[in-house]
Amino acid sequence: MSLTPVIALHLSAALAAVLIGPFAFWARLGRTVRPRWHRVLGYGWLTCMVITVLSALFIRSYDLPNMAGYTPLHLLVPVTTFLLWRGLSAVMRGDIALHRRFMQRVYIGACLVAGAFTLLPSRYLGQLVWGQWLGWL
Repeated sequence: MSLTPVIALHLSAALAAVLIGPFAFWARLGRTVRPRWHRVLGYGWLTCMVITVLSALFIRSYDLPNMAGYTPLHLLVPVTTFLLWRGLSAVMRGDIALHRRFMQRVYIGACLVAGAFTLLPSRYLGQLVWGQWLGWL
């Protein structure tokens, strides 16, 4: 597997989502609530997550156990899509608590946990990030 434009897009959008997420959460915490910043950062984060989910459909790996190139990690595509939709529909209905829960779950599950598995040193993106780019391997 090599760094194709789809993989580069996927990696860029996923890393941007990992970076934007805490700032979107921060904008709603503390004594000073920043709804405009939260909304702008939230739309940016949502856009990055949609790009990440859609680009994941075009990335296939035949090295791991798979079905037509789709690995168990690809099961996160429908799960993430569903949770994003539920979080967005919750805020549109005015259910802020449900929106918060869904978006926190997506961030933890799709960004942090899936990102950790994707960036394992034995995986292609892990070798690319830790070995070639950072030179730690």
